[in-house]
Amino acid sequence: MSFQLPPLPYANNALEPHFDAQTMEIHHDRHHAAYVTNLNNAITANPALADQTIEELMVNVSQHGAAVRNNGGGHYNHSLFWKLLKPNGGGEPTGRLADDINTTFGSFEKFKEEFAKAAVSRFGSGWAWLVVADGKLAITSTPNQDNPIMDIAEVKGSPVIALDVWEHAYYLKYQNKRADYITAFWNLINWDHVNVLYAAAK
Repeated sequence: MSFQLPPLPYANNALEPHFDAQTMEIHHDRHHAAYVTNLNNAITANPALADQTIEELMVNVSQHGAAVRNNGGGHYNHSLFWKLLKPNGGGEPTGRLADDINTTFGSFEKFKEEFAKAAVSRFGSGWAWLVVADGKLAITSTPNQDNPIMDIAEVKGSPVIALDVWEHAYYLKYQNKRADYITAFWNLINWDHVNVLYAAAK
C-alpha cells in the first residue's frame, strides 16, 4: 500500500485574503507532497510496514525510524489540517463543543488566547492542537511533525483542532508575524469538521 497526496478540498486561492494562494500551492503541492514521497520511500525500505494505515504507523511510531516519524507525521498532520479550513469559515463553535470549551477554558475568547499561546510559544517549527485527552479538552503543541496520537507525544489525545506553525505555512504573507497568522486561522476554521472530530473523540 502506498500513501497518496489528498487533493485540497478547495482551490488554492479560495482561502484569500487570510491564506494566500501561493502559500497554499507551495504548502500542499511541494511540502505535503514531499512528505508523502519520502514516507513511501521509507515504507519501501521496510516492507513489514506496507499494510499499516497512517494512524497505525503513528500510534506505534517509536518502533519505527526517523523517516517514518517525520514524514508520516507530516502526512497525517497536513491531511487533517486541510479539512479544518474552508472558505467563509470562522465564527464560533456550537452545541456540545461550545459548552465544553466554555466549561474547560472559561469562554471561547479565553480558549483562543490559550491556543494562541501554545502556537506562538512553540519554539522553531511545530503544531498547536486542541485534543480530547482522558475525556477532556486540552491544548498542547508538538515539535516538527509530531502529533498527539504518537506514542512518544508528551500529551496524548485525539486531535480536534490542528494548526501548522511551521514558517512555510505563513512566511510569504505574514513574514515573522506568527501571531497574525494564528489570528487569521480563526476566519477559516471549519467548525463542521471540528464537530465531527470532537464527536468521534468523545
